[in-house]
Amino acid sequence: MKKWLIDYRDKNGLSQSELAVKVRVSREYISMIENGNRNPSVEVAKRIANALGFEWEYFFNENSNETLLK
Repeated sequence: MKKWLIDYRDKNGLSQSELAVKVRVSREYISMIENGNRNPSVEVAKRIANALGFEWEYFFNENSNETLLK
């Protein structure tokens, strides 16, 4: 589970559906990413990061949960 991603989405006041519309993917895809069932492509990672205000590389950093939750 990507708790840090859920926290960023919540901090920005967005539901999964609202984020999905902003980044042009399905709500189900956002859910799969947040639950750790899918990794986004670099393109989608960049769009999500831009919408939520973090570096897109966090998706591919093993320590991202620890780093972002501090």
